[in-house]
Amino acid sequence: MNKILAFSGSSRKGSFNTKLVKIAATSAEQAGADVTVIDLVDYDMPIFNEDLEAIQGIPAKAKEFKQLLIEHDGFLIASPEYNSAFSPLLKNAIDWASRKESPDEERLLAYQGKVAVIMATAAGGLGGTRGLVFLRMLLGNLGVIVLPNQEGIPSAHLAFNEAGTLIDEVQQTTISNLGIELTKTLQRLG
Repeated sequence: MNKILAFSGSSRKGSFNTKLVKIAATSAEQAGADVTVIDLVDYDMPIFNEDLEAIQGIPAKAKEFKQLLIEHDGFLIASPEYNSAFSPLLKNAIDWASRKESPDEERLLAYQGKVAVIMATAAGGLGGTRGLVFLRMLLGNLGVIVLPNQEGIPSAHLAFNEAGTLIDEVQQTTISNLGIELTKTLQRLG
């Protein structure tokens, strides 16, 4: 069974992006994947700094996050848009997990050959899609195969019901299909 790690680039309580990635995670699980949903707030890491790394090494929580990436075949990632880019929290976590823990460790071990689907929701009319451009580029540069389908849900503050699902059935289906697509792709590759 393929393993998928699902997380958002938001640490806000009640995060819309966390709700979004959980929709995709649920459908991926229903399609046959073993899905682990995490919250980056549980992986507190200092801002990446090579001087800090040289003195203290890779922080324990960064190692835990990296190990989760290594143990999973694919990623479902949702990110809020911060000034037309993805969140600094997500960038920092990705950066720490890219670091080698030993000289003989394979380069970019946590990312090489992994498959990902990306999505976003934001208050604006573009639904966070501007940030996904940079996220796609970064993940691709790290060796992650980012599937072409992605989605941005506009007006995040109006898009969800109290149960955490999308009010618009078409949007709900679209996000669910992202989880299914990742699962089916991993099954074909596996």
